[in-house]
Amino acid sequence: MTGISRRQWLAGGGALATSAALGGCDAPALRDLANPYGLSNALTFATQRWLLRHQPLVREFGPEAISTVFPTINTTDPKDEAYQRSKTAGFADWRLPVSGLVARPAAFSLAELRAMPARTQITLHSCEQGWSAIAGWTGAPLSHLLATVGLQPDARYIVIRSVDGWWDSYDLFDALHPQTILAYGMNGADLPVAHGAPVRLRVERQLGYKSLKYLTSIEAVARVDGIGKGRGSMVAELGFAWYAGI
Repeated sequence: MTGISRRQWLAGGGALATSAALGGCDAPALRDLANPYGLSNALTFATQRWLLRHQPLVREFGPEAISTVFPTINTTDPKDEAYQRSKTAGFADWRLPVSGLVARPAAFSLAELRAMPARTQITLHSCEQGWSAIAGWTGAPLSHLLATVGLQPDARYIVIRSVDGWWDSYDLFDALHPQTILAYGMNGADLPVAHGAPVRLRVERQLGYKSLKYLTSIEAVARVDGIGKGRGSMVAELGFAWYAGI
C-alpha cells in the first residue's frame, strides 16, 4: 500500500472493496450471518471477494508434489452405528440427500456421484493447526450436483452436514467454484475412511476445517442465522471464523 495510509485505505479502497463484495459480485453480505465478526474480518472477507471476483483457480500441482504423509486429525472412523454398517457394506447403501430450496430434491448414491462429470485436482491443504500437505482429489463438482437438483432463485447458502455432527455453510461464491468438489477419490484410489469416506467436501480456497468429511446431507437455504446459534457453522460456534479464505 505504498503512498496510502491504512486510514485512507479504510476510507477509500477498503470501503470500495467492502461495498463491491458485500453488495455485488453475487456475494452475500457478511451481515446475513447475524454474527458481528468485527471490521478486520469483514474487510478480509470483502477484499478476498473483490480480488477473486473472476473466480480464478487455486494452484494445482503435478503428481510428483503429492505428500508422502497427509495427516489425519479429529474424527478418523465415526462410531455412528449406521455409518459402521454402511462401511461394512462398502457404502452400497449410502445416500447423500439434497434438499431445501431446490426444484428437484433427491438422494444420490455413491455410484450416481461417480457417474457425474468428474474433476481431479492436486492441491495444497492448509490446516488451521499449522501444517499443510498436498494430495490429489477426484470427485463431482458441487456446482454440477446443484445444477442437477435446480437451485431456486432465493437460495444463497449451501449447508452441509456430516456424520459426526459437524455442519458448515458456504455462500454460492464458494459452492459454485469449479474446484469445490464432492471428493470420493484420493491420490488415485478410493477415499480412505480416515479422510472422510465415502465422500468429503473439498473447498480449496478455504482452510482445511471448511472441507468437511463424512458427508450426510446438503441443503440449500436463503439464510443461516436461524441454524444452530446463528453463526453459520459449527466451528464458528466454537470460536473460529465462518469465513476461512486463504
